[in-house]
Amino acid sequence: MRLGPLRRMDIARCVEIEQILFPGDDPWSARAFHSELDAGNFYLAARPDEGDELLGYAGLAVVGRRRGEYEATVHTIGVAPEYQGQGIGKALLQALLARADEFEAPVFLEVRTDNTTALALYERHGFERLGIRKRYYQPSGADAYTMVRPARTRDGVAG
Repeated sequence: MRLGPLRRMDIARCVEIEQILFPGDDPWSARAFHSELDAGNFYLAARPDEGDELLGYAGLAVVGRRRGEYEATVHTIGVAPEYQGQGIGKALLQALLARADEFEAPVFLEVRTDNTTALALYERHGFERLGIRKRYYQPSGADAYTMVRPARTRDGVAG
C-alpha cells in the first residue's frame, strides 16, 4: 500500500465510500471534498502498491500563524470496508500526525462514541478524550467524543 495526495479524480470514490461508511448520518458530498482541496488542506489517498484504486482517504487542516500557535484537526479518515483491518487507517492517521508534528501542533478530532475500533486506534496514538458532543452526528443524533493529541515536535517529544 502507498500513500499520496488525494486527487480530484478520487472524489467520486470518496463519496461512494462515505455513503457506505456513514449511511445513518450526513456523508460528505463531492462539494465538501472539493472545498477541502480548494482550501489547501492536507488530504491523502491510500492505494495498492500496484494500481490506482482508492482504498482509503484522510484529511487534516492546520491553522495558525507561527510555531506555538498552530492547531490541527483531523477532518476525515475513511477506508473502504473491504480493506478495513489491514492497517490502512493506521497508516493514514500516522501520516496526518506526522504532518501535524511538522507544525508542532496539537491534533483535535471528533469520533462517534460507539466507534470502538476508531477510539482504540486514536487512543493507541496518544489521543485523549476531552468531552462529549451530544447529537453531533446528524440525522442519526449520535454523540461524538472530542479528542486531542498534545503537540509533538518533529522528533516525537511532546512540546
